[in-house]
Amino acid sequence: MLATVLVLALPFCAAESASSYAGSTVADSYPPPSATNTAVDAYFPDASQVGYAGPTPTGAEPAAIVTAIPFSKVENIFPLSRPNSADGADSTFNVTRHWGNLSPMYSVESFGLPDASPIIPEGCGLNAVHLLMRHGARYPTSGSGPSQFASDIHAAALTEGFSATGDLEFLATWTYKLGAEILTPFGRESLFSNGVAFRYRYGQLLNGFTDLPVFRTTSEDRMVDSALNFAAGFFDVRTYKTDYHQEIIIEENNFNNTLAPYDVCPNSNSEDIGYFGGTQASKWADIYLKDARRRLQPMIQGLNLTISLLVDMQELCAYETVALGYSKFCDLFTEEEWEGFEYYNDFWYSNGPGNPTAAAQGLGYVQELVSRLTHTPINVWNSSTNSTLDSSNITFPLNQPIYVDASHDTVISCIVTALNFTSLAATGPLPTDHIPPHRSYVSSQIAPFASQLVAQVISCPASEEPTHIRFLLNDGVVPLTGIHGCTEDSNGLCALPSFISGMHERIGQINYAHDCFANYTMPNPDNIIDGRYPSQEDDSVFGRIYLQVATFCRMLMMSGKR
Repeated sequence: MLATVLVLALPFCAAESASSYAGSTVADSYPPPSATNTAVDAYFPDASQVGYAGPTPTGAEPAAIVTAIPFSKVENIFPLSRPNSADGADSTFNVTRHWGNLSPMYSVESFGLPDASPIIPEGCGLNAVHLLMRHGARYPTSGSGPSQFASDIHAAALTEGFSATGDLEFLATWTYKLGAEILTPFGRESLFSNGVAFRYRYGQLLNGFTDLPVFRTTSEDRMVDSALNFAAGFFDVRTYKTDYHQEIIIEENNFNNTLAPYDVCPNSNSEDIGYFGGTQASKWADIYLKDARRRLQPMIQGLNLTISLLVDMQELCAYETVALGYSKFCDLFTEEEWEGFEYYNDFWYSNGPGNPTAAAQGLGYVQELVSRLTHTPINVWNSSTNSTLDSSNITFPLNQPIYVDASHDTVISCIVTALNFTSLAATGPLPTDHIPPHRSYVSSQIAPFASQLVAQVISCPASEEPTHIRFLLNDGVVPLTGIHGCTEDSNGLCALPSFISGMHERIGQINYAHDCFANYTMPNPDNIIDGRYPSQEDDSVFGRIYLQVATFCRMLMMSGKR
């Protein structure tokens, strides 16, 4: 009897030979190509044609950010399945919050002000709100790690000797089901829900408009879809197209755009400066994935699981989850390895305080913010600001109580650097050989999918200075003590005149010409903590001349793009 059981068990212990289609790409298309018969449309009139809508009186606009206590937080990822780690099936450890910039947005508890709430402080009123948001969850970048991993699997499957067993057995029949760059259904849902939530929190400010709002986004497909889904949630699915104006700014090389500033900052795209973060991250990957490689390599034959491929597998966990609802890659890695992955994805050296182009990239948006706060047109064009659009009170109005801009993760991280949120850089440069305890810079809290940076302009009549400003980053109140003139405040408030003065000073400190255009090398060691290249005095004149010449040539070749 025992022998029979052992014989029956053997097939389940053996490695599974791969199917020839393993690693191949699978894509579906909807609506079906044959669904083009418009002749039947007349059978399905819209609601305005049908009529009989019943009573349609509206109510008052909500203002939950002033009245709703306790504050409603973002805490789950419904309808996605919450993944487990390799060693934590019953753990409270949340894998999705350790994907860095690939994490879905969640409400951050605190950035150093544990007693502060997103709710407007008692005795104060809300004047205006400025929202900078990231697009929703998307498919991977074209040609990036996940698709390359699939290609490697498929190539191996077509050769003799490729097999998988144990936890990797699924790779023998796994196919690549991800598209590229556009929003996933969860990404669309997140932005729609954010629009609904924003209406609940700030809807009352709509009463202050005398004309339709102008919201801005960039021209990339996922950016447009994110903006439209947000608007459909904020206004109404049936009416949003006529409830506001959607400005779409071209995102392409040599087009000035504060929501995509890297296109006019050459150093941010250079191998040794712009991609310095990748170099630093690779050093850390060699350390935190060493045990995973030792554990998983025996389970697969015919493919060398390099450290790079293991990073791709962790990315596949995140991307498959937000695209398909579930991924078998997630529980291949331990909690410690997921913590390592989040640290790997931190933007410090690429688009954060440790990169010398970060503040320069965020400069243009800061200039626009100050312009809006002071109701004063921009008159100096020395950054990524678009002089054509920002000079017009049609495309860049200065009298709105609600501003909404959509951008990217790397841009948000550059903007918070340019704003000099020093609390995020408080623990200093990130080492590449270990994760420092209690680090202040965590990318999943700064720029996850559907990230939100909110500036609240608040009136507090009882204060010495009646008008204040404060910032919420994914619902966490950010201290503003790094801004000259802003003092410690338990609610994160800064007197608006002090904030504006501090921003003028910060703008004057950032040398866009040098940091984006000058010929320099990364400092070694890189101890930058404010997103600016150190000791610029000797190079600033050269940088300004370089910028002037480069800008003049660009305008001659591509007139009208600014």
